[in-house]
Amino acid sequence: MIDHIPGFNFAVSENQELVRGMVKDFAEKNIRAKLMEWDENQYFPVDVFKKLGALGLMGVLVPEEYGGSGFGYQEYVDVIVEIAKVCGSIGLSLAAHNSLCTGHILAFANEEQKLRWLPKLATAEWIGAWGLTEANTGSDALRMMTTAILDGDHYVINGAKNWITHGKSGDVAVVMVRTGDKGSAKGISALVVERGTPGFSAGKKENKLGMRASETTEMIFDNCRVPAANLLGNVGDGFKQAMKVLDGGRISIAALALGIAKGAYEAALAYAQERHQFGQAISNFQAISFKLADMATEIEAAELLIRQAADMKNRGLKMTKESAMAKYFASEVSVRVATDAVQIFGGYGYTKDFPVEKFYRDSKLCTIGEGTSEIQKIVIAREILNA
Repeated sequence: MIDHIPGFNFAVSENQELVRGMVKDFAEKNIRAKLMEWDENQYFPVDVFKKLGALGLMGVLVPEEYGGSGFGYQEYVDVIVEIAKVCGSIGLSLAAHNSLCTGHILAFANEEQKLRWLPKLATAEWIGAWGLTEANTGSDALRMMTTAILDGDHYVINGAKNWITHGKSGDVAVVMVRTGDKGSAKGISALVVERGTPGFSAGKKENKLGMRASETTEMIFDNCRVPAANLLGNVGDGFKQAMKVLDGGRISIAALALGIAKGAYEAALAYAQERHQFGQAISNFQAISFKLADMATEIEAAELLIRQAADMKNRGLKMTKESAMAKYFASEVSVRVATDAVQIFGGYGYTKDFPVEKFYRDSKLCTIGEGTSEIQKIVIAREILNA
């Protein structure tokens, strides 16, 4: 089944080494000391993303002519992993900004639109949001209720989007709206809405189990008039665009899950070698060493799936199945690894004084966001049965 791995170069490029070092250093200096304070207060640290933008990390995949770094998906995976090893919340917001809002505009905007929005997004002058999900239409996006009706040279949007990363603080949002029949794949279009547009506001902010420093809110549209020039592609292209954006987005969430798993594993490995019981390090006990072996093996396997999907994305190959597999497996691995990490820490793992408690809470979102594990199975099954 794995017919693309033989052509993949497993060597880490010089670019990747430099990116990893830069991002690791950034996370230690700008995130580590504050992450629990942000988590407790559900504080979204916009200033951190401005600093990431100055390093080119808010436009990792954006070509240099639009103000981005012009890197590929392997470097992008490295960026997300290194941030998520320290804080899943910052990793999630970084992924949502790059893959969803910025990625959608990069893939489907015309040249005038790219020049208008990409430089601001790539430098974090603007934070991006992306709106697909609604209160009653999560995976069933074709039955969305948010509508956009053409009135002269503007669309009038009415409705609401839920579970939107940066739904309040985002300066610009790519929003999927119904412009045709409910249930029709050609009835959805994509519009870009800038903050400050009359009728566009933020609603409820979600009080979440994990990823608490990554802002999640409603976006509300009340007779919101958006220029027709803000349409991405053609009328009716929105659903098809969104599905392609999610193919790439699954790689970023898989990378997010991998980073969380690596962070939890590294903390558990160090603790197991430092913690002594019955006169020896607990890592000497088979029950603990076997847990560590399972964690390390599953992390390696998840990374191989992610690297394969990233390689195929870089080469312009269809990778719907591979990105779904990577997202499904890596997210489930993240939860298992974080759970075992808490177990290795014992009672200390259940407190907020040690990092694995947060990894444990953050990991669960990876099995839900950008398509649940169950939806990934549907995607994978459809791809292998229709092959």
